[in-house]
Amino acid sequence: MKLSVIVPCFNAADTIAVQLEALAHQSWHEPWEIIVCNNASTDDTVAIVKEYTKQIPNLRLIHALARKGPSYARNMGILAATGDAFAFCDADDEVAPGWVAAMGEALTRYELVAGVLDYTKLNTASPRKNHQRPSGLIYPKHPPYLPFAGSCNLGFQRSLYQAIGGFDESFLYVEDAEYCWKAQLAGAKIHLEPSAIVYYRFRNSLLSNYHQALKWSKAYLSLRQKYGGSLSAFSTVKLYLGGWKYLTFNLLQVRNRGDLADFVWQLGWKIGELQQAISMM
Repeated sequence: MKLSVIVPCFNAADTIAVQLEALAHQSWHEPWEIIVCNNASTDDTVAIVKEYTKQIPNLRLIHALARKGPSYARNMGILAATGDAFAFCDADDEVAPGWVAAMGEALTRYELVAGVLDYTKLNTASPRKNHQRPSGLIYPKHPPYLPFAGSCNLGFQRSLYQAIGGFDESFLYVEDAEYCWKAQLAGAKIHLEPSAIVYYRFRNSLLSNYHQALKWSKAYLSLRQKYGGSLSAFSTVKLYLGGWKYLTFNLLQVRNRGDLADFVWQLGWKIGELQQAISMM
């Protein structure tokens, strides 16, 4: 088996059929498989996946029940996989045509591969202002100053996994950034594959956007501490005082739901930073 596509899922009954339909129409000249990792779903996710196993011969369903979190589910998928490389996508997104072939080919040449996220197809009702163009790698302005990409469109070779291990299960969020940094610090290079496109789906309510940003922000600050050391007194003061002028300006610029979603996200991120900084004192 050349490639294992791994899809973690938790209560994804509303969206997983879209992703599985997209995967069902993928093709590649090398052998590949799909592994859906059920992380203790309580809705109809499992029933939907089982129906698709009748239609997609290379689809397997496994159960990752010992603990919660996408990192654990992905790691269980890796243990069940038979491929020489692993490509990850999420149950609430949709891979674009040609995604499997693009990731598969790239992973024959590169240890660590990131794809491109397109925000337009699945979010036409209220696109967020700052996410109207496709995006690839994210470049942080703090240690370790290394790019990263989302695990909803990420892949790596089995040899890299054997060298550095899987996702850090202590992170329920931003585990993708942690893996990318860990891999690069171990000597791997991250390759951006522009033809490996995933249609990314935003949260469907302002409140869920806020809570997602809050949780990501808290986890990201912990990740920065892991790789860049403890926050200095100066950095902590900057977290407390910085960003409010920018938030106020963005609030005054709100003209539609997309603008409001951006503001709510930024507010959630800021509040998460403050809460995590206080807890780390």
